[in-house]
Amino acid sequence: MMSRVQKGMIAGVAATVAVSLLEIPNLFLNWFDPFQGVIATMIGMPGNMAVGWAIHAFSGVFILGPLFGLMCPRLPTDTPETKGIVFAVGAWVVMMGAILMLGDYRTFSAAAGFGTIGWLLITHAVFGIVLGNVYARLVTREKRQAAHFMGGATAH
Repeated sequence: MMSRVQKGMIAGVAATVAVSLLEIPNLFLNWFDPFQGVIATMIGMPGNMAVGWAIHAFSGVFILGPLFGLMCPRLPTDTPETKGIVFAVGAWVVMMGAILMLGDYRTFSAAAGFGTIGWLLITHAVFGIVLGNVYARLVTREKRQAAHFMGGATAH
């Protein structure tokens, strides 16, 4: 049996990969400021995308994933995907507050300001959808296996 934290970490890996796949075209087509660049700028290393990617991966897998696993039963919606969206948008609000309080005032320049903020919100919503879906599938799979292991009938 996996703990909720372990399930959250696995779901965090899947969600981080999904958001990273969305971010790759943005890097090459330069639609908005890349999320990894925003992170690197916020910690005082503008232009260092490797540090941004590392922090992005670490926070998705080791912070947001396990935190979602712990908070999922207490989130206020019915479906796992909407629970994920609520959680991820909450994380977006915290991130935006941190950027505005701790980051450089030029983090969102006039050329990319609102578009970048909107892009970050959309990618966080996608992160939440994938996070909630994968987490729910892991929970369902474990319940099915436990019923089978105990000699009970699986739910259909």
